[in-house]
Amino acid sequence: MAGVKGRSGGARPGSGRKPKPKPEPAVCPGLEPLAFLEGVMRGEINATALQVRAAIAAAQYRHTKRSDGGKKDEALEKAKKVAAGKFRPKAPPSLVVIKSND
Repeated sequence: MAGVKGRSGGARPGSGRKPKPKPEPAVCPGLEPLAFLEGVMRGEINATALQVRAAIAAAQYRHTKRSDGGKKDEALEKAKKVAAGKFRPKAPPSLVVIKSND
């Protein structure tokens, strides 16, 4: 059909790249996100890209970083433990109002 106008081009059945088979999702019930990601890293777990992305997103809610806990709060707690005797902070003033019967 070469040379016939409008009949020489177009898609042909069976042409093109063949689709890759989709991997089966890994089943790991009761595994923490960080442990799951470590298993993927070591090659023990064969996970899909969607599972890895979900584990990364969930890890920030299950495992806090040291900076999220607050370095200043941690230093303050250490200072409170160390402070004793005359170096301890004084108690705040009492705000109780005493009424007299005049």
